[in-house]
Amino acid sequence: MDKRNAGTPLHLDWALDVRINRSATLRRAQTLGTRRSVKKEYQAAWLLKAITMIDLTTLDGMDTPQRVARLCAKAKQPVRQDILEALGMGEYGLTVGAVCVFPNRVRDAVAALHGTNIPVAAVSTGFPSGQMPVSSQLDEIEKMVEMGAREIDIVISREHVHMGNWKALYDEIQAYRRACGDTAHLKTIIETGELGTLTNVYRASMVCMMGGADFIKTSTGKASVNATLPFGLVMCRAIRDYHVRTGFKVGFKPAGGISKAKDALNWLILIKEELGDDWLTSEMFRFGASSLLGDIERQLSHYVTGRYASSKYMPVA
Repeated sequence: MDKRNAGTPLHLDWALDVRINRSATLRRAQTLGTRRSVKKEYQAAWLLKAITMIDLTTLDGMDTPQRVARLCAKAKQPVRQDILEALGMGEYGLTVGAVCVFPNRVRDAVAALHGTNIPVAAVSTGFPSGQMPVSSQLDEIEKMVEMGAREIDIVISREHVHMGNWKALYDEIQAYRRACGDTAHLKTIIETGELGTLTNVYRASMVCMMGGADFIKTSTGKASVNATLPFGLVMCRAIRDYHVRTGFKVGFKPAGGISKAKDALNWLILIKEELGDDWLTSEMFRFGASSLLGDIERQLSHYVTGRYASSKYMPVA
């Protein structure tokens, strides 16, 4: 990231003066998968790029040190070597963007990724509900940073949005940012599917950025509605508006329900058209996903061999 978002004073007019036209947003989002067609070697190249932007995730009650170690091994070698060799990528050291785990598994992930440049991301602040005292949340963030987490995925208190208490949300984000210090980047999950309206999605995104968020993220992946292209379009427009006003570039992370290579391509098209090439890097864009990598690897195998391999030959963890 060229210049980390320092945040700004709370300018409520930046958020409250905006109204989102739902029907126009839905129409625009529906064109993303139809206006462009990425095929053959171009599709393979885009899918390889998508791999570098995946936050390979395990957030399961059955997570163990061994399961995290297997996931980290996949993060370091996300695609079978024979496929990479066939694509001319055997010597490029392709890896995912990060590994995302629960707080109790941070030490395991840090140990498994030692000697690599792959950061460990940790969910925090009462994930996924956000129903946890702020003081406890701040202590948790500081401990995870001490353990080696370099990205902290917090979930906002949705009550602040529904009650219109934007100052409380802003203060909360600022506190989380301070707890991250200079070491860890702050990714704020606004849980789009629980905010009620697209206008609220825009407002929550803008307030989080003013509070100092390095990334804004759609969802926990645990809600009934998670990452959708209309939500992503609104959040990208908020990022663009914030950049115009402040000069700060804030990253974007859709998460939840993104499991197919075709979905990844649509999201990359959205980023390219709405934010531009500067955001098409792992420093500025991430997918929160657990099964997406498997389908991308399968599509790359098909491109190389002309056949679809069974998923058992491409285990994720």
